[in-house]
Amino acid sequence: MTDTRNTPNSPAKSNNKTVMICMCAVFTALTAVGAFIRIPIPVVPFTLQYPITMLAGIILGGRYGAASVGAYVVLGLLGVPIFTEGGGLYYIFKPSFGYLIGFIIGTYVTGKIANAVKNPSYKRILAANFAGMGIVYALGLIHCYIVSNYWVGGTPIGVWALILHCFLLVVPGDIAFCFLGTLIGKRLIPITSKYRR
Repeated sequence: MTDTRNTPNSPAKSNNKTVMICMCAVFTALTAVGAFIRIPIPVVPFTLQYPITMLAGIILGGRYGAASVGAYVVLGLLGVPIFTEGGGLYYIFKPSFGYLIGFIIGTYVTGKIANAVKNPSYKRILAANFAGMGIVYALGLIHCYIVSNYWVGGTPIGVWALILHCFLLVVPGDIAFCFLGTLIGKRLIPITSKYRR
């Protein structure tokens, strides 16, 4: 008798894919909710989107995690008011849009690094979180500077002010979330990895 449990069209594979799609939808919704839980600071408000997208990468893996965040960004660009300041294609020219692109790529990188082994160490997960965070801030700062200084109607901002308001004031919270995400990831990755087989 042939064992069909691991074949591409087996019921187990189909069930696993269904679970992952549902989890992607949950993280898409959580990312949208995170946009409205924010601390107002100048230029770019601090939200809970980064820790949610980081957890998407850790728990769902790079591919599914990035897909969940990508779905959120696409919905917002299509006009669904789920971004911090609404939605629509014009949002590309908002100073904060670079962070949204950073969330997609950062989530993918975090997930790939953290889930490269079946049972990753705390050190690997933390490194994955910092790698993803670095990408988010790099793309966010670059886009914010370009749009603010070179786009018609932008409000010019200096490099020091950019670093202060868009990095130094907000990064301590995200660093703390990196450590918290590491603890959560260490417990959940062995559980969720079986659904990505």
